[in-house]
Amino acid sequence: MSASGPAGSSEAIVILDFGSQFTRLIARRVREAQVYCEILSYEADWQKVAALNPRGFILSGGPASVYEPGAPQLPKYVLESGLPVLGICYGMGLLARELGGLVEAASAREYGQTEVELDTQTALFAALPNPLSVWMSHGDNIAAPPPNFVVTAHTRNTPIAAMEGFSPKNAPVLGLQFHPEVQHTSHGGDILRHFLYDTCQCKGDWTADSFIHSTIEAIGQRVGPTEQAICALSGGVDSAVAATLVARALGERLTCVFVNNGLLRQGEAESVVKIFRDQLGLKLIYVDAAGRFLDKLAGVEDPEQKRKIIGTEFIRIFEAEARKLGDIKWLVQGTLYPDVIESATSESKSASRIKTHHNVGGLPLDMELKLIEPLRYLFKDEVRQVGLELGLPPDVVWRQPFPGPGLAVRVLGAVSEERLAVLRTADAIVREEIRAAQLDGEGEGAVWQYFAVLTPLQSVGVMGDGRTYSNLVAVRAVSSKDGMTADWARLPHELLARISSRIVNEVAGVNRVVYDITSKPPATIEWE
Repeated sequence: MSASGPAGSSEAIVILDFGSQFTRLIARRVREAQVYCEILSYEADWQKVAALNPRGFILSGGPASVYEPGAPQLPKYVLESGLPVLGICYGMGLLARELGGLVEAASAREYGQTEVELDTQTALFAALPNPLSVWMSHGDNIAAPPPNFVVTAHTRNTPIAAMEGFSPKNAPVLGLQFHPEVQHTSHGGDILRHFLYDTCQCKGDWTADSFIHSTIEAIGQRVGPTEQAICALSGGVDSAVAATLVARALGERLTCVFVNNGLLRQGEAESVVKIFRDQLGLKLIYVDAAGRFLDKLAGVEDPEQKRKIIGTEFIRIFEAEARKLGDIKWLVQGTLYPDVIESATSESKSASRIKTHHNVGGLPLDMELKLIEPLRYLFKDEVRQVGLELGLPPDVVWRQPFPGPGLAVRVLGAVSEERLAVLRTADAIVREEIRAAQLDGEGEGAVWQYFAVLTPLQSVGVMGDGRTYSNLVAVRAVSSKDGMTADWARLPHELLARISSRIVNEVAGVNRVVYDITSKPPATIEWE
């Protein structure tokens, strides 16, 4: 899918990003309502916006204050377009200031859970309970609304928690001081759906089926009728869906390349070949490059450097395989939207880099192949929906996420074959026990991702009446919908006890196991 138009949809909501950490959650909620949307920088020009056939705008929050010198400003086309606008937090402040209201520093800031009183039952709040539990995160207030605007909600500390009025072009303009996109706001999805369907009159035609058909068509138009491509196949759901989509567009002109980089989980290389070559019938080349990657990673401890080394080596191998096959021009990758966001190669200058993904920010600048990334603007759960629609096996669709750099970012510090062997065995125990407890897969209570981490720490222990000074292994298990946010999984104590007991008894060189109980944010899912 491309940023040049709404693939599989006749309409779009444009989300202008002013630097909020929640902007991507807005996109998730809009997509859940089956309305296509794209996030663009507030500096995007009208031509780029108009190409999406927008039905309305959502303005995100942001860390700045609208009255500060150099603060991001509202593009003129937003109010001149005649389209409905919803401003959230900073976005509401921009609308208020632009239309003649007053924004100033709040005497009492609001962060976290708050009750909002609805002053009037507008279309935005139709059939919602009153009061409403919402999530606030602001240090400024609307001190006075724009002329002819109606205040529709307030809290104890925020007299104007929501407002409604019209633009100079007589289009609806709505503002919310709270964040409807976060799960902590009850009925937040209902509020956004009211805006999408009642205010913007969206059709809701963004579905997995429409995405598949339009993406296959777009790939066929982009790639020449005789041009060939290779696909970087990892075995995960992302690359599997990407490969299947492109194979339907190009047929025999696509060759999948699976690289064993020596950083895979126990039994993974054999499993990938069996599923994708034998079961799915994809044209597959297997490359054993374990020694090459481990040589490059020898002595490297910095996780950013690891990712860049791995990204570069992957590309060099794909380029070499492409040359063997002939005149290959294209490389297919299963890059997802969160990968793009976290690598800060997103459209917003306000975004901060969290980590470089090996297949985004870690790519070499001089790579020879052009990229096809059909999933670049999808979230993980959307990819799974597309995979099911394509008819991929459930064990592929619901396979837990695995980082592209593999175990290199789960062996903290320097990577070696010995340390990888310790981690592989510990990780296999974690996966076996969680699967045996039937906590993986889909549905209520399912664990999104679970794995072991080999830390660089050693601790004193007693084993067989003797003193040990051995490795500490951490276990990580999280629940999530899209990987953008995650909570630590409340695994049963009996399960944790079995995992710990098996690891210290079966894995040589480990005498202590700890469980990570940190959410994302403030942590990331991976440790590196």
